[in-house]
Amino acid sequence: MTPQAQTERSTESKSQQAYRFIRTRIDDGRYVPGYRLVLGAIARELDVSVVPVREAIRLLEAEGLVTFERNVGAQVALIKETEYLHTMETLALVEGAATALSAPFISPDHIARAREINERMRRTLDDFEPTRFTELNLEFHAVLFEECPNPHILDLVHRGWNRMTVLRDSSFSFVPGRAHESVEEHERILALIEEGADALEIELAARRHRTATLDAVLAAQSRHPLPAP
Repeated sequence: MTPQAQTERSTESKSQQAYRFIRTRIDDGRYVPGYRLVLGAIARELDVSVVPVREAIRLLEAEGLVTFERNVGAQVALIKETEYLHTMETLALVEGAATALSAPFISPDHIARAREINERMRRTLDDFEPTRFTELNLEFHAVLFEECPNPHILDLVHRGWNRMTVLRDSSFSFVPGRAHESVEEHERILALIEEGADALEIELAARRHRTATLDAVLAAQSRHPLPAP
């Protein structure tokens, strides 16, 4: 661990450390949907009491990543097909709005960074890696929505992406052909921002980009059900 990382970790509270520990394992798939989170075991692994672990679980529960049931305990949230639908529909609305509101604050440096990320996404298409593609996809969109001046909308975008982290293997891995279209749509959104297009036009383009992935998944789902969690 680098000195900087040690300093950053030392400034974290124990509940923050527990949150990061659990969240990382949910994000990278080590804690799959339905995985039971045993507070005592996690506390021992982190060498802390169960109190900060319980606080971390509450934060994750508020984000929808963890559920808690009497006589069952805490577990990584199970994914329902309708939840994917609702999450994508909501994300299309709020991310479209955030992208449009960010547009006046997007500089040439932002555009250059987004294009560089999109080019990396394009290079992954030859030997497709869904997980890596999804990571880059978030990086790309974050460049375009993080300048949103409305913190409430931005918070909703972050919450949507947090939920999609758990759902990621049911999107581009389920409809890999969609990835090619996504890269081209990214370029069209960038062009609109560069041209100073009307805010509504940018919002609708960003929204259609998100719903196009949803439509592709729903079409594939009608032929082959989504993989069970």
